[in-house]
Amino acid sequence: MSGSAEERTEAAAVGRVLFVTGTGTEVGKTVTTAAVAASALRAGLRVAVLKPGQTGVGPEEPGDAEEVGRLAGPAAPAPDRLTLRELARYPEPLAPDTAARRSGLPYLAAEDVAKEVAGLAERHDLVLVEGAGGLLVRYDEQGRTLADQARATRELGLPAEVLLVASAGLGTLNTTALTAEALAARGLPLLGVVVGAWPHSPGLADRCNLADLPRAAGTPLLGALPEHAGRAGDFPALAAAALAPALHGHWDAAAFTTAHGAG
Repeated sequence: MSGSAEERTEAAAVGRVLFVTGTGTEVGKTVTTAAVAASALRAGLRVAVLKPGQTGVGPEEPGDAEEVGRLAGPAAPAPDRLTLRELARYPEPLAPDTAARRSGLPYLAAEDVAKEVAGLAERHDLVLVEGAGGLLVRYDEQGRTLADQARATRELGLPAEVLLVASAGLGTLNTTALTAEALAARGLPLLGVVVGAWPHSPGLADRCNLADLPRAAGTPLLGALPEHAGRAGDFPALAAAALAPALHGHWDAAAFTTAHGAG
């Protein structure tokens, strides 16, 4: 174990930090974030969800953080167990830097995100930071990304990790491998991969990818949320059944792959 005893004690005193990114848009990042939050809440943890840059919604419309609260809220035994935060909002559904430039609103600095994460980690057991799109989507005029936000957080002494949400079908192995390589090049630890929407009728590629995704990422498969999971009547129970113990669920990757994979 690296670091001084004092540094290790300080790290243990603050919450775990997970930056949630995807292999692209519409892969199930928000539902996965909600599922991890719900499972952690069911386990008795205090959870904070941070959406640094929300795009494509108006001032009074619910954003991704509110959707996480809607889905995960029933798992919170008390209102103070779940905290929702949003740092910047831009009306057009574009990359955050483009949306900020076009709207004339301020860009979102990586250091500001890191400071917010650090404050939340002091009061919560788990902080989930949901990015926009993929890992290298830009947030400011300097081209800084979610990866830079995670690095800035680690520079504050927090052991932030990244959780990757991937699609199930064709093309996912390439984007998963590219994201894993980008994280490794930046010294950012990838905790694992979650399939954001496992189809009701999986095809051959979907079934083969259950075994191939961990190889592409170099990290374990930590869950597979069923397609349209956000419509579930008991979302917290579904979340716990679809996520591995590392994410406070009881899903078994080996058993799922044996049952649904192509061999």
